Order: sequence, then C-alpha cells, then structure tokens
Amino acid sequence: MSIEARNRMNKIIMYVILVIMAFIMLVPFAWMILTAVKTNQESISVAPFYILPHNGWHWENFATVWKSYNFVILYKNTLLMIFFRVVCACLTATMAGYAFGRLEFPGKKFLFSLILIQMMIPAQIFIIPQYLMVSSLGLLNSVAGLVFPGIVTAFGTYLLKTGYQGLPKDLEEAAGIDGCNIGQKFLLIMMPLTRSAMISLGIFTALFAFKDLMWPMIVCTNSATTTLSAGLAKMQGQYGSDYPTMMASAVLAIIPMIVIYVIFQKQFVEGIATSGGKL
Repeated sequence: MSIEARNRMNKIIMYVILVIMAFIMLVPFAWMILTAVKTNQESISVAPFYILPHNGWHWENFATVWKSYNFVILYKNTLLMIFFRVVCACLTATMAGYAFGRLEFPGKKFLFSLILIQMMIPAQIFIIPQYLMVSSLGLLNSVAGLVFPGIVTAFGTYLLKTGYQGLPKDLEEAAGIDGCNIGQKFLLIMMPLTRSAMISLGIFTALFAFKDLMWPMIVCTNSATTTLSAGLAKMQGQYGSDYPTMMASAVLAIIPMIVIYVIFQKQFVEGIATSGGKL
C-alpha cells in the first residue's frame, strides 16, 4: 500500500471514529427531545419500549411547562447572573493577574500561594461563610446574592497571571520611556494583549455560572429570584415525576447557552484553543 493510500485510509478511519463519537454525544440530547414530546406513560414504558412517540408528538408539553413555570423570570435571573459574574471575574482577575505577573511588592509570593491553596480547596467549604456574608448584607433572594461568589476567582487570577507573564518586558519598558505610568501601561498596553486569556476566563465563568446549582438553591428560596438550574431541580417530585414535563423544561433551559454559543462561536473556539481547556 502506497503512502498516499495509507494516509487516505487513516483519514477515513479518523473521520469514522469522530462521527461515531459525535453520534454518541448527541444521543442524550435526542433522547431528551424525544421524551419531551411523549406521554408520561410512554416515557416510563419498558415493555413495549418506545423510542419514538407512539400516540402522536405532544408538543403541548412545552406550552404546559411555559405556563406552569415563569421561564421569562428564570431566563432573566440566569442571564443577569452570568453577565455580572463574567464582568466581575474578568475585571478583578485581570487586575490581580497583572499585579502578580508583572509587579513586585512585599508578600507577593505568600499572597499568591493563598490563591493557589484556594484552588485546591473544594468550593463547598466556602458556602457557609459566603451565605453568612450575603445574609448580613441583606442580599438574599437577589441577583447580587447570586453574583456574590463570582466577584473574584482564584482560577481567573492564575490564568491571567500566566498570560501576563508570557508577554515580553520590552513592551512595558518602551511604554515607560514614552512616559506611561503603571495605570496606562496596564490599560493601554498590557491588558489588550491578554484578550485571549480573558475570553477563556469569560467562557469558563459563564459555563460554571450556568451550571451552578447549590448556591442558587441556598441563597434564593423565592421562585421569583431563582435560576434555571435551581428551577429545574425543584420540578422533581417527591413520590413521582412527570418525565416529559421535566425534559421539556430541560430543552427550554438549554436555549440560552445555545444562543450564546451561536453568537460567540468564534470566541468560544479561540478561547478553548488558547487555554487548552475543555468544556
């Protein structure tokens, strides 16, 4: 077999494997949509087992869910939480990252070690102190309370510090010769060069905020201030569940992230490729 034929065969095998993996990843989403348009009896039926709806496609499940649960409020709270967490995380992380990556000050190594320690500790340990702080500030059942844990981020500080350390020192020296102070060096020279790192941080912050379940359930007990993840969790019945309704709710819940991905697809790919992370 020639080298060209071998390369063609390897490419075909690679594409076949990728198609199979993509199909496997899409199966849960297809199953969720199919369950959403079944009756409850069909969704739990074992013998016979229904893959497609047997008694018609019940699209009215979506209308029932939309009327029963105020998805407009859930969308609003979730998007506001994501927006403010992304803004706060990028703002605080880029300033802290610049300080740790480019400046020298007393206690720098000790303070940065505290940030690394925070990354090693499970986030659940901070829930009680954070709840007491939010309660003392009177921020329970509010968007500000939802945003509170995301104001600062240890991961973002580490990520931006790495980004600033990768920039050449000649840029700052040239800016200093031109008369720029520290603030001007940071705002006009260095921060624009870490755009890819900030995009990566924004992507991960948005995903973590969208998937956050425990904190919204603790800090927002009022249905008018809760988020999509907490709202879906409260739909689970104590003695039984209406699975088509739950799946219809899940389909409606993923719409915001799909829309955000479609709009910022280029930034998503750039950010993930730059950071080397995975969703």
